[in-house]
Amino acid sequence: MKNYTSGDLEGLLHVKNHVLRYWTGEMPLVQPRKDSAGRVFYSGRDVRLLLRLKYLLYERHFTIEGARARLEAELSGDRQDLRAELDALRSQLVDLFFLVRKGG
Repeated sequence: MKNYTSGDLEGLLHVKNHVLRYWTGEMPLVQPRKDSAGRVFYSGRDVRLLLRLKYLLYERHFTIEGARARLEAELSGDRQDLRAELDALRSQLVDLFFLVRKGG
């Protein structure tokens, strides 16, 4: 599984690192890992959740509490097959973004 740094996510989400830290603190579903040097790494699942969170906050104008509740409801829904397909597509798009960003 690929891991993404805070810098990677800043470029993908177009938000500052302090915003990522705030969102991570407010969203228990997002669980980045730290290595022994204190660097933070996000999983593909974390990236997908943060992309969805940004959409809910910036496009749909949810509050952070409302967005958290919406994400929790979406993750506990019965549409698992559709969700799995969408997650796979999102993962591919994120990988393509970083491939293009690094120049191929």
